[in-house]
Amino acid sequence: MVGDGLVPSVLLVGYNGANNTGSEARLLSIIDDVRSIVGSEALITVPTLNEKNLRRYISESQTLKISSLPSIFHFSLKRLVSSHDLIMLVEGSCYMDTWSPILLSAFLLATKWAHESRKPSLAYAVDSGHLSPKNKRRVQKEASKTDLIIMRTQSAVDRLKKIDVKTAFEVTADTAFCFEPKTIDEQLLLRVWPETAQRGTVGLAIIDPYCWPVVFRPWGHSRDCYRWPYYFSRSKERSQAAELLAKNLAAEADRIVEEHRQAVVLLCMESLDEPMAKRVLGNMRNKNWARIISSAEYNTSQMTSVLRSLQLVISMRYHACVLSMAAGVPMIGIGHDLRVRDLFSDLGMLHKLYFSTDSASFSELSRRVDVLFAQHSKYQNAVIEGYKTHLSRAKLNKRLLRNFLIEKGFKVMV
Repeated sequence: MVGDGLVPSVLLVGYNGANNTGSEARLLSIIDDVRSIVGSEALITVPTLNEKNLRRYISESQTLKISSLPSIFHFSLKRLVSSHDLIMLVEGSCYMDTWSPILLSAFLLATKWAHESRKPSLAYAVDSGHLSPKNKRRVQKEASKTDLIIMRTQSAVDRLKKIDVKTAFEVTADTAFCFEPKTIDEQLLLRVWPETAQRGTVGLAIIDPYCWPVVFRPWGHSRDCYRWPYYFSRSKERSQAAELLAKNLAAEADRIVEEHRQAVVLLCMESLDEPMAKRVLGNMRNKNWARIISSAEYNTSQMTSVLRSLQLVISMRYHACVLSMAAGVPMIGIGHDLRVRDLFSDLGMLHKLYFSTDSASFSELSRRVDVLFAQHSKYQNAVIEGYKTHLSRAKLNKRLLRNFLIEKGFKVMV
C-alpha cells in the first residue's frame, strides 16, 4: 500500500492567501476535515504567493506550515509535491481558465508531479468551467491522472467527462457550506454601520468580469499588474463594458435605496473587487446609504456574519450565495462563469433568479428584486431548504476523504 500505515503529510494546493472570502472559508473547513480524520500530529502544508495575507487567518504550528512561493512557482511547487505523502487540490475554481490559465497550470502540474512521484492525489469538492481548446486537452491529459475528483455539482462532472477525463468521480457540495462564523462576529454590520438599524440592508456582491483572466506577460502597464509577471486582461472595449456595468449596478442600488428604503452594502468577496465597488459607489446618488465591506479588511467569519444579516443579496460571487444561505437570505445570481449558474440550477431557481452579465437587461434585475421583496418569506424558506440539502451533501466530503485515505493505506483516527 502507498501509505504503509503512516500518518500522511498533506499538501493543500489552492488559491491561498488572496484575501478571498470563499477560498478562506474552504481552506479552514478543509483543514478541519483533514485534522478530524488523520489527527493533530499530521503535517499540513499550505503553499501561497502571499504569505502575509495567509497569516491573517492561518497560524503556523509544528504541524501546520505555510510555504511561501515565488511568482515563478514551478520548481518550488514541484519540491513540495515530492516531499509530501498526499496532494489535495483545494481551490473551488479548479478546472477552469476563467480566472487565469496560470492557476489552472499550477493545479495540473501538482497532479502531474504527484502521479510521476506515485503520490496519491485528489481534488476536494472542486468545480469545472470554461476552458479554451488548448486547456481542454491539458485537463483531459493531466486531470485523468488524479486518483479521485470530488466535484460540487453533477454538471461539473459532466463537463469533465465530455472532454474525456477518465478517473473516479464523486459529487458532493462545497466545503464552505460547513463553515460557521464565530459568535463574536454576530451583528457585525450593525456595529460598523449602526445607521442600518433604521432600515434593512441589501448586499451587492460585485466583481469586474472584464479584467479577467490574469495572463502571463513579461511587461505591461503598472495599473494592470496583478503580480509580476501576471497582468489583468484589459482593453478599451473591456473598460467600456466595465463602466456600463458599474453604472447599471449603481442605478439599481439607488432604486433599492429610494423605492425599498434599504441600505446597500457593496460586498467585495476578494480585495480585487474593490475598484469595481468604488466605481459603483461613485456612480450612486445615495452614497450616504451605501458602504463598501471588503475582505481586505474583514476575515471570512466577519464577512459571513455580514452576509447572513442581509435582507437579500444580489451576487456575482459564488461564495456570497453559499455563505449567506444558512440564514435563508433570498438571492439573485448574476453569473459570468458557470459556478453561480450551477448553484441556482441545483436550487431550482435558474430561470427565476439567475441571469448572465452578457444577456441581462437591468430592468429585469429590478423586476426580480421587487419579486423577492414581495415574496420574501417564500424565497427565504426555499433558500433554507436548499441550504439543508447542500449541507448534507457537503458533509459527505469528509467521509469520502476518510475512505480514500484508508484505501491508500494511511493511518486514520478511529
